[in-house]
Amino acid sequence: MQIGIIGLPYSGKSTIFSTLLKHKTEEPGGKLTTERGIVKVPDERLDKLTAMFNPKKKVNATIEYLKVPGLDKDSSQGLSSQFLANLKTVDTLLIVIRNFENEIYPHPLNRVDPKADIILINSEFIISDLAIVETRLEKLNKMILKMPTDKDKKEFALMEKLRDHLEQERPLREMEFSEAEFQLLRGYQFLSAKPALYVLNIAENMISEAAAIEAGLSALLTKNSALTTLSAEIEKEISDLEEEDARVFMDDLNISEPALNKLIRTSYDLMGFISFFTVGEDECRSWTIRKGTNAQRAAGVIHSDLEKGFIRAETVHYSDLISHGSLNACKDNGLLRLEGKEYAVKDGDILNIRFNL
Repeated sequence: MQIGIIGLPYSGKSTIFSTLLKHKTEEPGGKLTTERGIVKVPDERLDKLTAMFNPKKKVNATIEYLKVPGLDKDSSQGLSSQFLANLKTVDTLLIVIRNFENEIYPHPLNRVDPKADIILINSEFIISDLAIVETRLEKLNKMILKMPTDKDKKEFALMEKLRDHLEQERPLREMEFSEAEFQLLRGYQFLSAKPALYVLNIAENMISEAAAIEAGLSALLTKNSALTTLSAEIEKEISDLEEEDARVFMDDLNISEPALNKLIRTSYDLMGFISFFTVGEDECRSWTIRKGTNAQRAAGVIHSDLEKGFIRAETVHYSDLISHGSLNACKDNGLLRLEGKEYAVKDGDILNIRFNL
């Protein structure tokens, strides 16, 4: 799973990216280089399970972040082909929105207006998607006139629906699609259809106002979008400190945890992912699946052999294990269950797969 980090120039996307990865991102290739890195998903539940089982290894779920340059204020020529290509495979867009003053690095439009930036960026994506839809409609129309097929007619009708929606200046992420429509769209990578996480980069003196700032922009949120706030400079300072010093620094600012932790978790949730766990003396691990995944397919995430030879999933929920203190206690209280292949795995489930090949 990949998340593309984008934003207007001087919005703070490079600082956020380098802090996420805890290393400098200056590399040969200049501004047009797309950089990437794997980030652990913070999970207090996995930490507690690790403390309970004391395994040799703890393995967090991960997300891959890509910092994608090329979203400039001068869009008279539209979004560049390189920018579009770099975002083609990402699952979600992390859009950094500036909400701070800096005379050395002024906003590219000489104003600080988060609402206007969100609207501007979405407009660029809508225009790009509309151009793709109109081009496809033109091609499909010629194909249907020459040799009509049911598939082409259905795709033409779907493209008309997309065009009508986009012409209302509304992103495609708002729309609902049937399974058949979803299959027709699989080959397209519409930017306005991708889930969007707006990350409002605020000044240090605005941290106490974060909740009010988010509330003021909530009207801009649509389906499959979310918004969170942080101060990129403060997050960088926290990441550069030793753990004890970072705790003192956060206490001074009345911060309970780094805002980047919330950002990572929100990214994960927005993509429709949940975590289940496997535990034991060798390893405690968090595994990533989509909501609604059944037990047999979840077993396949661990290893393909477990999916092929699946018999049952021995299951207990994290909250039950923590409240009762051990797997044996959960078993004695009827909380350790055997589930079949069609069981929909829940976020926080702990699974032990029984299989036979």
